[in-house]
Amino acid sequence: MREPLVIAVAQPQCASHEVAANAKIHAETVRAADARVVVFPELSLTGYEPEAVDCQLDDPRLEPIVEACAETGSVALVGAPVPGRHIAVLAVDGDGVSLAYKKINLHGVELDLFTPGERPAVITVDGWRLGLAICRDTGVPQHAADTAALGIDVYVAGVVEDKPDVVAERAQRTATTHEVYVAVSSFAGPTGGGFSETAGRSGIWAPDGTMIAFAGTDVGAVARAELS
Repeated sequence: MREPLVIAVAQPQCASHEVAANAKIHAETVRAADARVVVFPELSLTGYEPEAVDCQLDDPRLEPIVEACAETGSVALVGAPVPGRHIAVLAVDGDGVSLAYKKINLHGVELDLFTPGERPAVITVDGWRLGLAICRDTGVPQHAADTAALGIDVYVAGVVEDKPDVVAERAQRTATTHEVYVAVSSFAGPTGGGFSETAGRSGIWAPDGTMIAFAGTDVGAVARAELS
């Protein structure tokens, strides 16, 4: 029988372009989250800075996150630009860093600076299948449909959003349409790309659309829930 999964969504302080400093904050967040999976926003390692330098998977600046995951037994899903000019989700655990997903649905300035990913992606943690998404993906119903078609338990996204109601509206729609849990980590505070302020409001939703965890708007907030 599959064990329950404790998942957390985080909205940590993030300094633009400061990968080393941000990685340390990610590590502190992982240690404090008390969760098997910890989800971070889009481009959380660099801030939403579309022209930021790509992060290599073996970048030593990411080692604090690896160490925190080794200590806690956590998997951290972090946001970063990667070679090939993709906006990506990196999966970090005690063994290192791997490329988990490349954003498919680009928009705005991203269209000139990045290459879209080609296919949806799923990772498995303790028997739970997590479908991955990044920001604009969550506003494209076909992305959720294609990801759900792979057989998922949770639709997991990292986003940057400044409108207060968008995160919940999209999450509830995906949850109820595909009868899956939805976990969204949403940037809080200022970042690049013209975002003088972002919405926060990270949360976790049950398959019936009920919000079961909510981080509010504060920078540094974390929300967690046990999925069963």
